[in-house]
Amino acid sequence: MRMVIIYNVLKFLSFPFEAIPSPFEANPSAFAVSPPLLQFPPPLSLPYLLMNSSFSLLAIWTLGDPVSNGVAILLVTMSVTTWILIALKTVNLIWQHRLARKVDGFWHSINLEQGLLHLGPSGNNPFYLLASRGHEALLHIRQSQSASDQLERPQLHDRLDFSDWVSRGLHQSIDLSASSLQSGMAVLGSIGSTAPFIGLFGTVWGIYHALISISSSGQTSIELVAGPIGEALVMTALGLGVAIPAVLAYNALNRANKTVLAQLKRFAHDLHAYFVTGTRVDNKSLT
Repeated sequence: MRMVIIYNVLKFLSFPFEAIPSPFEANPSAFAVSPPLLQFPPPLSLPYLLMNSSFSLLAIWTLGDPVSNGVAILLVTMSVTTWILIALKTVNLIWQHRLARKVDGFWHSINLEQGLLHLGPSGNNPFYLLASRGHEALLHIRQSQSASDQLERPQLHDRLDFSDWVSRGLHQSIDLSASSLQSGMAVLGSIGSTAPFIGLFGTVWGIYHALISISSSGQTSIELVAGPIGEALVMTALGLGVAIPAVLAYNALNRANKTVLAQLKRFAHDLHAYFVTGTRVDNKSLT
């Protein structure tokens, strides 16, 4: 810039123009636009890093042996099973809570048959099953006692009264509903407790391969160690990623199952009082 100013001043003072070369002609490289000092690479997307990098999941799968690939398949299978169970159990619990809201309509019915219709469909309905089992137990004990009155010799079921027989039928229905609610919970608990150790096994196996690569090559370059160590870290992360949702879902679903069972027990208590005494127990009198 200074050379340009001096050139313009000398030209203004009428110096011979040919004797003074233009600064652009004397040093054209000084006025050239220099490239930026820092050139940042284009941003890499997540699919590119997962599939095209030397430490991607595809590279780990390709370089892995049957043991490490088998561990990865097992962890992925456990993860898929966990999310399927979470989805199924969540839908089932939402449906159970909707059925529990219909219990009030049952008690506002004219008779038992209309009350059973208010409880909803009979298929896989624990509240409908509870009321129907209690009613069947009541009818059975009445028929048995009326038949035994016509016989001279007493029978074993004559020792059971209405209350014991109805309580037995209601408890059997609650046990069936509890076993249905607990289905799949053992699988979630097993996945949550074993997945970290399976991932740890993959970690140990990856470190073992890293040590074998170092000993066989006699070198300690990063290219020989980074692959197996990266594989080991991926196995650890995958194991934790499988275990954490399984444990959280197990605790949440177990708590929700206890809520449904508590609602069934309250309904069973009211049904027992209704079948034995003919009236529902007033909950306000119990508090």
